[in-house]
Amino acid sequence: MPALRKSKITLIAAALMLLPASFDRLSAHDNHASYDAGEPGDPKKPSREIVVEMGDRYYQPKKIEVKRGEQVRFVLRNDGYEDHEFLLATPEANLKHAEAMQKNPGMEHDEPNGIQLAPSKSGEIVWKFTKAGTFEFACLIAGHREAGMIGTVVVK
Repeated sequence: MPALRKSKITLIAAALMLLPASFDRLSAHDNHASYDAGEPGDPKKPSREIVVEMGDRYYQPKKIEVKRGEQVRFVLRNDGYEDHEFLLATPEANLKHAEAMQKNPGMEHDEPNGIQLAPSKSGEIVWKFTKAGTFEFACLIAGHREAGMIGTVVVK
């Protein structure tokens, strides 16, 4: 077998051996600290529906109570004139994420615990609350959280 062909086969074999490690890193990312409030829910399973209105400078309701183990389908409606988001996490994780967003304006999210919506748009998040505690949802677009776009989820 020519040396060049043999080195290509060796390179391909080495790359294939690294694939499981790459998948492990990807799945570890899925357990990101922002999921301290629980885990993504299963849209095929029953859940309680909670409608959350997002307006300029507010959420309605501002406080939500759920039971540990409960799955909730958040139906989110942006009734404001600006883009708004709903990011569910611990207060510490949201503050850290807000700092990153201020450094990177226009940052977009593709996470199961958050959604950004344009004015007059709606969306959903299905979430299972696996841990007791107090968590928050907030709009982390620069200035929005500070203007009052923050709410609380109490898990009992």
